Amino acid sequence: MQKVYKEVNSLDQRCYKQFGLSEDILMEHAANSMAQYIYKNFALGSKILIACGAGNNGADGIALARQLKDDYTINMYIPFGVKSPMAQLQYDRAKAVELELSESFFDDVDIVVDCLFGSGLNRALDELSEQIIKILNDIDAFKLSCDIPSGINKQGVIESICFKADLTITMGALKTSLFSDSAKDFVGKIQVANLGVSRSNYEIPSDIYLLEKSDMRLPTREKLCSHKGEFGHLNVIFGEKIGAGMLCANAAFAFGVGLVSVIGHKELNLEPHLMQGHKISLNATAIAIGMGLGNHDEYEIKDILKTDLPKIIDADLLRDEKIKDILSQENCVLTPHPKEFCSLYNIADLGSISVHELQENRFFYVEQFTKKYPNVVLLLKGANTLIAYQNKVYINSFGTPALSQGGSGDVLSGLIGSLIAQGYDCLDATISASLAHSLAASNYNKNNYSMLPQDLIELVKVLKN
Repeated sequence: MQKVYKEVNSLDQRCYKQFGLSEDILMEHAANSMAQYIYKNFALGSKILIACGAGNNGADGIALARQLKDDYTINMYIPFGVKSPMAQLQYDRAKAVELELSESFFDDVDIVVDCLFGSGLNRALDELSEQIIKILNDIDAFKLSCDIPSGINKQGVIESICFKADLTITMGALKTSLFSDSAKDFVGKIQVANLGVSRSNYEIPSDIYLLEKSDMRLPTREKLCSHKGEFGHLNVIFGEKIGAGMLCANAAFAFGVGLVSVIGHKELNLEPHLMQGHKISLNATAIAIGMGLGNHDEYEIKDILKTDLPKIIDADLLRDEKIKDILSQENCVLTPHPKEFCSLYNIADLGSISVHELQENRFFYVEQFTKKYPNVVLLLKGANTLIAYQNKVYINSFGTPALSQGGSGDVLSGLIGSLIAQGYDCLDATISASLAHSLAASNYNKNNYSMLPQDLIELVKVLKN
């Protein structure tokens, strides 16, 4: 896992006071991080357009231009002049090495470097800024952003237009604004620049983490003398839409649980590896409920929710007032998509919000939920999935458009339920299952619009730690 921060100004200030590193030193390292990437990946003499704003993000770009001068053909474009003290200092240094400045730019370039606004954007873009970003986006070249692509504000919101980067080199540490759903199409790959001290020295404790592939823990079986009862028994509550429950049950079975029973009143034609019952199994170790539930016996569902068994709850039940009864329980995972989360947020007495409000500030609303209900594991689906528990938030950024298909969420519920039934604690189960779900989808090698939930289940079977 990597630490993520809402802001890093306080971390910069710590560098000044504790390590004796000035703002100037940090800026030189920021520019050098971009320069080193360019030296490693582009031939000397390549044409580089560096678009610089009036503040410190622009100052990073001016410093970069100075560091690359003579090795590359540099077009340093400064449309708004320089305003911050550091921008003025870097401007003077650029002139001292006879770096030519430009108020226009050429579009026949190999690299475009965006140093217009970065994390300093705190207002709506004006018409000129929007026009510049549009022209930069239309240039056929590799696109690099300094710190944060211009057009993304501190909350990760894009109000009008945004620079579309192939790579973002972010300064010092990861920021939450890079992991909003709307930012996902614009940040490209993300690298963290060293600012003169290692990340372990630069960073401080955080309650937000970016998950990595190595955080996935698959349910490997190493004990040779074993039987099915040692690997748990998941009960999947079937409702009106049988297909959703079936996908959940099959995904769970494919992910290592020893037994899966479907619980419902309809007689079903089940695959041989699935069992059916009409009430919770005596040896059940976890329950999955909500997928395709639809109309149901209200009192029966209440009784199921009251059981002490760990539960994964999804879909229809997240919009039901009965969900309020379990919010104070432990060993419970909720997996809403944005619309379901808005209903859940209201039912949980946290207030009424729209999907638009949620998507513009996902971290805030997830944090509000976990503060009030710290013992529930919450997984908010999205382009970047957020998992919250005990006032901490974990980001799964491996999501792919292939998962934008009906049934993908039912598969995820089955994966989480399978791990819980096998004895994982709810947070570990949710993290590992979420990563498995995303990484399996990323391995799909056909057109991404064509992946079926059954394909996803097959891909989960061949994952490796």
